[in-house]
Amino acid sequence: PLGTAIIMQFYVYILQSVGSKRDKSYVGYTKDLKKRIFLHNQGKAAKATRGYKWKIVFKKKFFSKSKAMSFEYKLKKNRTLRKKILLL
Repeated sequence: PLGTAIIMQFYVYILQSVGSKRDKSYVGYTKDLKKRIFLHNQGKAAKATRGYKWKIVFKKKFFSKSKAMSFEYKLKKNRTLRKKILLL
């Protein structure tokens, strides 16, 4: 019907490396979480994630791209907050 709004969802996520000697984490945002984790694990996503296998250890849903990007930026810059989330 006319006037029906499509509600976009965005996710901010934290990945943690699996089965590697170095414990790494990565913060990102996406509209499609399943596709994004698949791409990370195929080595076709962010350069920083290549060569590792990843699992999602945190995700948060937003209905605004700008709010998702703002939260992602905050997590990337604040390692203390990221570590707190990882310890939950």
